[in-house]
Amino acid sequence: MDWKTFQALLSGVNKYSTAFGRIWLSVVFVFRVMVYVVAAERVWGDEQKDFDCNTKQPGCANVCYDHFFPISHIRLWALQLIFVTCPSFMVVMHVAYREERERKYRAKFGENGKLYVNTGKKHGGLWWTYLISLFAKTGIEVSFLYILHRVYDSFYLPRLVKCDVSPCPNLVDCYVGHPTEKKIFTYFMVGASALCIVLNICEIIYLISKCIVRFAKKMKRRSRHIPVHHDDYNDDPFNNCSHSASRMELKERPPSFKTANKSMLRPPTLRLEEKIRASAPNLSIP
Repeated sequence: MDWKTFQALLSGVNKYSTAFGRIWLSVVFVFRVMVYVVAAERVWGDEQKDFDCNTKQPGCANVCYDHFFPISHIRLWALQLIFVTCPSFMVVMHVAYREERERKYRAKFGENGKLYVNTGKKHGGLWWTYLISLFAKTGIEVSFLYILHRVYDSFYLPRLVKCDVSPCPNLVDCYVGHPTEKKIFTYFMVGASALCIVLNICEIIYLISKCIVRFAKKMKRRSRHIPVHHDDYNDDPFNNCSHSASRMELKERPPSFKTANKSMLRPPTLRLEEKIRASAPNLSIP
């Protein structure tokens, strides 16, 4: 497998990734791809030849090896690396689609026409594509860890396995080659995979929280620009204290129903007394 070509393809993803995404890409290449290429392939090699059984029965060693190691660790990790990095190409393809649309738009409306502010900025559909790729990578990592744990019944690699599968004549002892070294590399690759899962979850939380903060700022900005309309009349019970009517307005207003009703209900003697007091204020009425 040409890992250099694979690295060149993924290097374009680094331009559109967040800080967590760049750390994830570094972990994948340094702690997984390089360890896989430099050390893990040589440690495993043709591991079936190092699988020794204490019998000369033809086919017994092959059947026992297939029973205890149905999928080779090294091939499972290679498949995992390919599947994990594939969702990142979704982002690259979406950016390429945006750039093509931008090129066609400029060809139609001139060089000053612009469809996107920045084709690589994570807004709109590209934000959703990036978020879906993160969920896909996390799901693939968890799935492969589950497969590894399920197939090998934990991540522990034993030194000795006992096999009684046909065509073995009886219970046969089989010995795994380089068990300690293989166990160390297994734990290391599982730990690197778990670290990638944590980084993906952190990036998902970062993207969603950043989107929520941006949305909250946008709503706050909108609420500031909405004008508040006040009524111009002062008989509003909520704005009664904020408006003061002038004397001329009060004189020009017609009497209300309550004041008119009170004046009609007054007895005529009281009205006469009021007129006498208004004409002669010093005169006392017995």
